Amino acid sequence: MDRETRVTVRRMTPSEFDEWQAELAAQYAVEQVAAGRWPREGAEQRARDENAQLLPGGPETDRMLVLRGVDAAGEPVGRAWVGLDHPRGMADVAFLYDIEVIESMRGRGFGRALLEAVEDATRRAGASALELNVFGHNRTAIALYGASGYDVVTQQMRKAL
Repeated sequence: MDRETRVTVRRMTPSEFDEWQAELAAQYAVEQVAAGRWPREGAEQRARDENAQLLPGGPETDRMLVLRGVDAAGEPVGRAWVGLDHPRGMADVAFLYDIEVIESMRGRGFGRALLEAVEDATRRAGASALELNVFGHNRTAIALYGASGYDVVTQQMRKAL
């Protein structure tokens, strides 16, 4: 990775957190509806409620890493959210709830660099593994995770009838 695509992470500020929560809820609701898991009506509020339950202290929530990725010049390139306690109780396994490169920064290697920075922060926080879910239509993310050494541990499939 060259100097230009080096990414470090820091805790989000409260204003960055508020902006991210609004965007995250809207995106997550769309994905849940598209996947057929939630009805469209009330989906965004449901996403906001779920996130608020998981992040009651905002960016300072205990056992959560709510991170802003920045490039070598300190400019924001993305964000990520890691729970240090796995939602299914797996010991020493953290869970990546969200990771995203800012749209205007995509295609320049920041995704891989951000993922590596998040993995490093998670390791430093004491986790020995990082797990995530990815929607099947997100081929770019699937390719990135595969190239970064992630293995499929479960797979949910569907066929339209």
